[in-house]
Amino acid sequence: MNGLPYNIGLVQINNSFSGANYLPYSVGLLQAYAQKHLTNPNKFNYFDPIFKRISVKQAVSQLTEVDIAGFSLYVWNEKLSLKIMSQLKANNPNIMIICGGPQVPDDSEKFLQDNPFIDLAVHGEGEQIFLELLKVYPSRNWSHIPSISWVSNNGDFITNPKSERMKDLSKLESPYLEGIFDSLMAKNPQSEWLILWETNRGCPFPCTFCDWGSAIADRVYRFELGSVYKELDWFSEKKIEFIFNCDANFGILPRDVDIARYAAKNKKIYGYPKALSVQNTKNATERAYLTQKILAESGLNKGVTLSMQSMFEPALINIKRENISLKTYEVLQQRFTHEGITTYSDLILGLPGETYDSFSDGVSSLITNGQHNRIQFNNLSVLPNAEMGDPSYQKQHGMELVDSEILNVHGAFESSIDHIIEVQKLVVATDAMPKNSWIKTRVFSWLTALLHFDKLLQLPFVILHEIAEVSYRELIEEFLVENSAKYPLIKEIRDHFFTRAKDIQSGGPEYYYSKEHLGIWWPDDEYQLIRLSVEGKLDSFYTESSSILTNLLTAKNKQGYIPLLKEALKLNQALLKQPNLDDDIEISLENNTVDIYFSALRGKPTSLVPKQSTHLIERSSKVWMTWESWCREVVWFGNKKGDYLYGSQNVEKYFAGHY
Repeated sequence: MNGLPYNIGLVQINNSFSGANYLPYSVGLLQAYAQKHLTNPNKFNYFDPIFKRISVKQAVSQLTEVDIAGFSLYVWNEKLSLKIMSQLKANNPNIMIICGGPQVPDDSEKFLQDNPFIDLAVHGEGEQIFLELLKVYPSRNWSHIPSISWVSNNGDFITNPKSERMKDLSKLESPYLEGIFDSLMAKNPQSEWLILWETNRGCPFPCTFCDWGSAIADRVYRFELGSVYKELDWFSEKKIEFIFNCDANFGILPRDVDIARYAAKNKKIYGYPKALSVQNTKNATERAYLTQKILAESGLNKGVTLSMQSMFEPALINIKRENISLKTYEVLQQRFTHEGITTYSDLILGLPGETYDSFSDGVSSLITNGQHNRIQFNNLSVLPNAEMGDPSYQKQHGMELVDSEILNVHGAFESSIDHIIEVQKLVVATDAMPKNSWIKTRVFSWLTALLHFDKLLQLPFVILHEIAEVSYRELIEEFLVENSAKYPLIKEIRDHFFTRAKDIQSGGPEYYYSKEHLGIWWPDDEYQLIRLSVEGKLDSFYTESSSILTNLLTAKNKQGYIPLLKEALKLNQALLKQPNLDDDIEISLENNTVDIYFSALRGKPTSLVPKQSTHLIERSSKVWMTWESWCREVVWFGNKKGDYLYGSQNVEKYFAGHY
């Protein structure tokens, strides 16, 4: 295009969740900042940003008339974004293509040489850099602008020193309040919008697997509090259900308590937002406890995240988390448990220095400490600007990587647009956890999820741990041992997990797709829960489980607890939510089994007491008439809190798969 105004097209392709889409916050910040600080903002005209995955042809069509195309690159959109850029440059060699975001390598020489259609790579915070580039446009005299890299006409790679971080975040304009997305939202009235939201920037923790701290150094700087509150009001006004807070450590600042209270107040008054997902500050403090308590009691979170990542000190040292106290996590978990506030824990599988033994002991320790809702077992992936992305770091720890397609847990199966598949680099072995050990660890994780957190055997596990003093690791590992002749159904489950672990290790999908059951990607443990239920194999499962656990007690010379085990198994099976059950049932017990179980969940153990009692299980209060509704409302929506037993209710969807 010749003459003014120059057209700008910004692209931040996000994943969609059940038809809901994120507003493109990062590129909205670029536009809002430039419009505010350009002396002649009318020099540029902005097209509506591209915010979700569409075909290359559609994207190129939307950007045909632009003079400047800006792309925000993430691991989940890199391949598609690069293909769009390539086609744009082929159609119009004069277009200026800029890209930034976490997926742009700090050392970008190879990246730019491999992608010659990119004019500029931007490193770190982009708002000020984008403004400076617009100031000199259409000139391409970039020599004075920091934090950029490019390849000159004669093929030389040039990179300018990084700029200092923006310390005064009040200079940034909110794209929400400035109306940047008004046109986009008006043109998509049926879309459900999700929000990315910052209240501060910075992270003082240099974890080697994360590019958060490396991208923005260590100091935490704050957005102006008045603007933060106005944004919350905007979210409520627009009836936004879900907010993903991008702060690395929510609760690290004293004012975070006030922000949590403000969000809770808005939900109470307006009904929105319905959920606010935050990354809890790494070291547990009274502030962190209070912010999470406010969010939990207001219903804004579906569970407090306690991201230990590992319980093994050598592994924590290797990933530079030794300054993050595990003891404070334990105290925080116990406090929430005593108050009945749901928590769930994050562990990363395959961290440098972690072994099968240290990992399984860590899992056992977490459950013993009161984690009965969920441990999220995450496969370790490597990001380009994290310290772990350095080949020398990988060599030091013997890390083996494979490319794996990026999938959203509980996401629909979608044919790849234009056959473009986004990939991540998964760690599938290390010196400390060779390939066979990684497979065994992955299987142990799925078994733990299925048996304990999906609640198939949580009652007998808790009872045997509390009363018979059997460790959770011992209980889970009994199902890891192959005995095909005696336990054919358990063998089926075990074999599925081993096959899938080997598949992932060879670059296969992280989740299991089921066309029959909602047509989505399931965690493998949840798929096995569905399969056992749909195929009518629960009776066989409990028969085999009873035999396995009876033999364990016998081997440990604790036969006296076998009647208690049988009672716990009977109760657990009766409590498991299943479709088409509309009759209430009564279960007669000979011991205070229910008291032992719920006391353990509250972190207040009690002793075994012979006590005849009858317990009514109210199955008629909520009936799922189809397998489809049960899969969605129980197995999927119940994942976060493990709401798989009668007496608990959780039918709210929760958007997962965030990075």
